[in-house]
Amino acid sequence: MNEHLLTDGAVMGRPRGVEDAVILRAAAQVMGRVGPAGLTLAAVAREVGLVPATLVQRFGSKHGLLLALADRSEKDASEMAGRVRQSHDSALGALAALTVESAAAMATPESFANHLAFLCMDLGDPQLYERALAIHRTQKRAIEELLTEAAGAGELRAGTDAAALARTVQAIIAGAGLTWALEREGTLEQRLRQELDVVLSPHLLPRHSHDLEES
Repeated sequence: MNEHLLTDGAVMGRPRGVEDAVILRAAAQVMGRVGPAGLTLAAVAREVGLVPATLVQRFGSKHGLLLALADRSEKDASEMAGRVRQSHDSALGALAALTVESAAAMATPESFANHLAFLCMDLGDPQLYERALAIHRTQKRAIEELLTEAAGAGELRAGTDAAALARTVQAIIAGAGLTWALEREGTLEQRLRQELDVVLSPHLLPRHSHDLEES
């Protein structure tokens, strides 16, 4: 991808040569590889074939880039939930797929550790924290909606408290990733599916116990 124009002997960035969404996806990939210490505008620019000045024009600073990425991540979380639901016959099958897809960027212990480091950084930055909380709430809402649908469709036992179960599922997902990164047994996808199955199994009706396995 050629992102440079020569003008009077100078190299100039072409501001709209690459869409912001492409830059933000590249930033997420770089984050997983290098962690907070290694993330720079120059590193992200190299990832998409831009000059750093172009990113400065778009986002102002590394902090501005992180804010834009967080805003995009919240939107992506909502869109992912809808897309996954459309591609699965059951709400529980969609929940399992959503759980796995949401963690796809953290498929190695190293990338998990790097993304976790960014989350720890978010907790100390008011603007990033606000966005991290919004992402968390969007994800919880998607989980609760799928569990509510599953209860209404008879996939879960009558009387299942979808809101309470959604909180437990979200906590299990976070904990499963951390224990997997420490123990390094199997893949993250395997661990997530295993733990999700365990937390949901007391609430499942027998005829739907295979939905998670087949998703």
